Amino acid sequence: MAKTITPLVAGDQAPAFSSPDQHGNLRTLDEFKGSKLVLYFYPKDNTPGCTSQACNLNDNLDALAKAGYKVLGVSKDPAKSHHKFIDKFGLKFDLLCDEDLSVHHAYGVWGPKKFMGREFDGTHRTTFVIDEHGVLEQVIAKPKVKAHAEEILQPEG
Repeated sequence: MAKTITPLVAGDQAPAFSSPDQHGNLRTLDEFKGSKLVLYFYPKDNTPGCTSQACNLNDNLDALAKAGYKVLGVSKDPAKSHHKFIDKFGLKFDLLCDEDLSVHHAYGVWGPKKFMGREFDGTHRTTFVIDEHGVLEQVIAKPKVKAHAEEILQPEG
């Protein structure tokens, strides 16, 4: 099984970020101080795996909130794409438009991938669970798209 490309591990300080969400509001790590944050990176809006992952998180948003988590998705898609994705599936959390890949690079999730025999640079699906103090609680490489909330709420180990 391929490892994630991020050098970040649990216990590291989460990298600061500043990126617009689907409404054009600038979002930063600092605004989540005092809350736990599920910051998940996914390749593309409206694709099967990404849709399953977003819907699983959305369906379990109450349980995540009860455990103190807020959710923020990140992809390189523009706001227009995010709006369609959110509207189509009734998502109740915001998505960052990381078109310049600055957040991807800060978290080390952009790099070489293989798909159907083709090599290209892209997003490595990875989730960072960040505590109230901005420290990484978990780094989930290759999350289970249909059971992702459960991975966050009931970590192994």
